[in-house]
Amino acid sequence: MTSPLQDPTESAASAPTSTVVMTEDEAPTKRKKLRDVILAPGDPKLGQVMRRPRWIGVLILALAIAAAFAALGQWQLARAVAVDPSQAGPTEHMVPLTQVIGPTEPIHDVLVGQQVSVSGEFVPGDYVVLGGRLNGDTKGYWVTGHLVVAGEKPASLAVALGWTKSQDQANTVAERLNAEAASPVDLTGRLVPAQGPLVPDAKTPDAFLLTEMSVASLINVWAGPAGDVYLPYFLSFDTPDGLTKIDAPKPEIEFELNWLNIFYAIEWAVFAGFAVFLWYRLTRDAWEKEVDEAAEKRGDPSPFE
Repeated sequence: MTSPLQDPTESAASAPTSTVVMTEDEAPTKRKKLRDVILAPGDPKLGQVMRRPRWIGVLILALAIAAAFAALGQWQLARAVAVDPSQAGPTEHMVPLTQVIGPTEPIHDVLVGQQVSVSGEFVPGDYVVLGGRLNGDTKGYWVTGHLVVAGEKPASLAVALGWTKSQDQANTVAERLNAEAASPVDLTGRLVPAQGPLVPDAKTPDAFLLTEMSVASLINVWAGPAGDVYLPYFLSFDTPDGLTKIDAPKPEIEFELNWLNIFYAIEWAVFAGFAVFLWYRLTRDAWEKEVDEAAEKRGDPSPFE
């Protein structure tokens, strides 16, 4: 017991200490590396133990498990690269318009850019010029038409027919087409979502020139009755004389990388490797045990120490 005036650190310093001494027999021994092991004559080698039927069977089981893990890793990896759902449709396979969408139906993302074929008649007098339309990087004009789609119940479809850099040329083509009599046509092209209508800008040189491919706006300027209307518009591959084909490339497929799936795929690959390593470790442990028991019977020290 220390007095109140005694420094507790002095008491701790004066306390007796004990030292644990480990004998040579009790000290842990470091096992030799495999290449340094010298076996006695008659001791089996590691390869001989691995080729025994028992361990071949375990190897087959380990490989089967590793294959299952690898398959799961491949499954996760395949889902790590996801395609944008809006680009997942088979847009480059031509299908009839009436098989993919009907009048007044909204266009789904998977149908954006879908190639379709359509039959019908253009309404004379309903060819309209649109301004501010790009073809590549060049601004110009579109000539559009009002197609009545053939069927049991005809419906109206807005069609973008062609492009030109000159407004005068666009007006000339539109006037020529408006003067022609209606006749049946077969067209191919892409379905494109319609744009929203814009309020005309009175400050522009031609305030009433439409600049958006808006089905709602076109209905208001068509002379012929619209009836039921397709909500997207049709970008035609077939171009009238005097116009240039509108650039209509196939939709670009966008990829999204899911890092969580990649992490899971790496995990499955590690598990597959561990299954084979576990077989090796079990086989080696069994071999070392067998060699140690043989050395003990001979009265020899373990060749692994």
